[in-house]
Amino acid sequence: MKPLILIVEDELIIALHIKEILKEEGFDAIINVDNVNDAITTIENLNPSLVLIDISLRQDKDGVHLGAFLLERDKIPFIYITSYSDKSTLERVRETRPYGYIVKPFKPTDLKSTVDIVLHNFKHRNIDVLRQDKEISNDIPFILKQSLKYINDNVNEKIKISDLANQTRWESQHFNRLFTQYIGSTPYKYIMDKKIEKAKTLLIETKIPIVQLSFDLGFKSHSNFCSIFKKVTGKTPENFRKWYEVTNKYLK
Repeated sequence: MKPLILIVEDELIIALHIKEILKEEGFDAIINVDNVNDAITTIENLNPSLVLIDISLRQDKDGVHLGAFLLERDKIPFIYITSYSDKSTLERVRETRPYGYIVKPFKPTDLKSTVDIVLHNFKHRNIDVLRQDKEISNDIPFILKQSLKYINDNVNEKIKISDLANQTRWESQHFNRLFTQYIGSTPYKYIMDKKIEKAKTLLIETKIPIVQLSFDLGFKSHSNFCSIFKKVTGKTPENFRKWYEVTNKYLK
């Protein structure tokens, strides 16, 4: 099921533009919601996965009021998208503790990256290493659960598909077919997605040189890592780190 994103924006052209960007990433989006009261009604009825909020709404209540409502409820992440970055606005924004803040005009890649990070972090906000098995559906055969656990536990290492297949005692072709059927992704793509998730965290939380990071995560080469990272995120690792540092300044 596609994540549903509510766009609270009173400029229809901008709302349509955001919707098209999100559609490229496989998201469903709701527009034509341009005030806080309608937004709250939509949230209560449809329970979206994420809310994008324009701060400057042409009503008695602005987007920060909606952010305060979502903070109190604390069940749905939200991101502000606004042309305002003045000190007084940022002080009000900080009090609502948003999951992201995008300043207009923005690049499509900035929106995609922010949405991707917010949804991922919110999904895993209560999951630590000891709880990783809870992420794995009970519908997945036990033998594949073991493969997933091995990948999660060894994401920093170079993981060969043949080694995973050998652990199951299945032939590689049979292992690939069952893995893809139950997980919805090939083993290779699943491993790469996990490595890129870890790379994002390291780029945000550490100052590890990117060349070293690529080898620490078991990629064949620095160029191989950069190529895969850009394909998945739309940014080079260096630009991703710079983008996060700039974005994070608005929330401090």
